[in-house]
Amino acid sequence: MDTNHRARTPRVEGQLALAPRPAPSSVPSSVPSPAPSPALVLTASLLGFALITLDTSVVNVALPSIGAELGGGMSGLQWVVDAYTLAFAALLLSTGAFSDRVGAARAYTIGIAVFTAASAACGLAPNLGVLTGARVVQGVAAAVILPTTLALVRQAYADPAQRSRAVSLWAVGGTVAAALGPVAGGALTTAWDWRGIFFINLPLGLVALALATRLPRSVRRPAPLDLPGQLTAVLALAALAFAVIEGGTVALVALGVAVVAGAVFLAVEARHPHPVVPLGLLRNPVVAVAVAAGSACSVAFYGMIFVFSLYFQQVHHLSALSAGLTFLPLTGLIPVVNMASGRLANRYGPRRPMLIGQTVAVAGLLLLLLVGPGTPLPVMAVLLIPMGLGVGLALPPLTAAMMEAVPAERAGLAAGVLNAARQVAGGLGVAGFGTLVVGNFAGGLRTSLLISAGLLAATALATLTRLTPLRPAARY
Repeated sequence: MDTNHRARTPRVEGQLALAPRPAPSSVPSSVPSPAPSPALVLTASLLGFALITLDTSVVNVALPSIGAELGGGMSGLQWVVDAYTLAFAALLLSTGAFSDRVGAARAYTIGIAVFTAASAACGLAPNLGVLTGARVVQGVAAAVILPTTLALVRQAYADPAQRSRAVSLWAVGGTVAAALGPVAGGALTTAWDWRGIFFINLPLGLVALALATRLPRSVRRPAPLDLPGQLTAVLALAALAFAVIEGGTVALVALGVAVVAGAVFLAVEARHPHPVVPLGLLRNPVVAVAVAAGSACSVAFYGMIFVFSLYFQQVHHLSALSAGLTFLPLTGLIPVVNMASGRLANRYGPRRPMLIGQTVAVAGLLLLLLVGPGTPLPVMAVLLIPMGLGVGLALPPLTAAMMEAVPAERAGLAAGVLNAARQVAGGLGVAGFGTLVVGNFAGGLRTSLLISAGLLAATALATLTRLTPLRPAARY
């Protein structure tokens, strides 16, 4: 969904991979094998990227079917979504360095193999615990795959113009996969059952593995790792999600763990020579606004997809396929809006399309307050469109603004931080909104819409007041 279609490569990194930095000539490295067709490399990268992006949205409309067979209640369904999202988000902070150390092609192969095996485990899961555990493994593998796909594309195209077009195609592939997720999930669940949304990954994963055998060996670089920072980040995020989802007395303990782990994380990052999140990066106002606005967009978009997937099936008693098709006008227009937004940002700068997008998204969320049990299906599909259009319009320019605000050698790191923040925000949105709708779906839905609108309105104000003309950031 979050695609940046700017002409220059650093700006298209808004689809948020950790881009590798060029290796110093003094560092010894393995010699790459002769490159195959760039089109083959692009195909492999597109397939891997589409697989992991599809799994961020394909599960939502299958949740009622999963709950009916495996039980677990609302909290269990929230974990099915968040186990993948949070593992994916937290490990994105370090998997770019892992890809550099082992080589992009090898990391891609490892990631695809693990993702395919974990998908099989999801489809065969006998209970919710096994399914949730397998989803965690899927998320870990997805975090490995994402930075490698962009790295492979960039090394396959020597000509800058061809590379820019290839990266744009890569980004569009992820956008289309995310857009098709709810429809594909509904169709597979209706025609097969919920296990089909995971089994469909098996033939696609095997094709990706076959392509991986023909990828050129990638140059390895001794990239530093911040293991203390990565581990404390994982602990803080997992504890926070647990506190939001589970509630009760145990939530207070989990919240305390999250606070302590978060404090340790900040202390580690302030002292580590190669932190996963340089704290100085966040002191730049453009970076801070971009991260906040991107996170608000993710809370609204992913939180609403989750809640309305349940609403359509539990309140309106739609089939999984009908629920997925209801999202099609929303998701289908997002790739078009992404491209239009990139052109607007090129012409007017990032602030104007960001403000327009955030304002449209707020208006769309408030319009969704009109949805009720008697609302016809076509009307619901139309009412969802403004929220999606607004988010699709805001994301590419905010990513471009952040890429322009950091030094070129920090572009990949900044993109990774932005993507991790957005994934975490989306996961917490699912956790929080799922908890709100328990016991009173209509009231929880209204509260979720108001929270999303409030967050986007606040970041729109920050965009208006804090997003000044861009200037190079300090060297972090």
